[in-house]
Amino acid sequence: MATETRRAADDIVRAARSLFTRGLTHGSTGNISVRTVNGILVTRTGSSLGTVEAGDLSLVDDRGVHLSGPKPSKEAFLHAAVLRARPNAHAVVHTHSTYSAAVSCLRGLDADNVLPPLTAYYAMRVGRLPLLPYHAPGDAGLEELAEATAATRHAMLLSNHGPVVAGASLAAAMDILEELEETAKLFIMLRRLPVSPLTDEQAATLHHQA
Repeated sequence: MATETRRAADDIVRAARSLFTRGLTHGSTGNISVRTVNGILVTRTGSSLGTVEAGDLSLVDDRGVHLSGPKPSKEAFLHAAVLRARPNAHAVVHTHSTYSAAVSCLRGLDADNVLPPLTAYYAMRVGRLPLLPYHAPGDAGLEELAEATAATRHAMLLSNHGPVVAGASLAAAMDILEELEETAKLFIMLRRLPVSPLTDEQAATLHHQA
């Protein structure tokens, strides 16, 4: 394994362990990818992020086609679509984290912007969060929509499923994912209480400052 690919694999393993041990993913849910010079390194199908090893990772091309390694996650096409749309992004993280998944199941959400900017860091790291209509896990019908959405948004929420975020690095993608999950938690906790989110003007001055 080339040095860059080995480094990317080690980064994925560390990130996977971190997500799992902190309860941001469970069972065999969630997947992570990193773009390398040889293709996109992605977690394999059916693997637990709590036990994944470097040898469990798959390599796919920019269309999600399997190149080498174990069979990739059935959502590898989703990672490839997001990375195609965002040439400056190098990593994608997708989880079924509890509060984000809970929000994705609610009725009456604004599909163009699911969560209000309750905190400055949410406005900086996430910004506007679109809600994509339900597709079964692994449904390739989501590919075109995800790619079109990712062209203007680095984070999205899949209905009745969970968040997908892209970052310039895996560490950046993790930060975005965690900020999204924490804001989803606040949103659920405050759901029946009057709230005072940031105004559009306040949020606009913060976006891209993270």
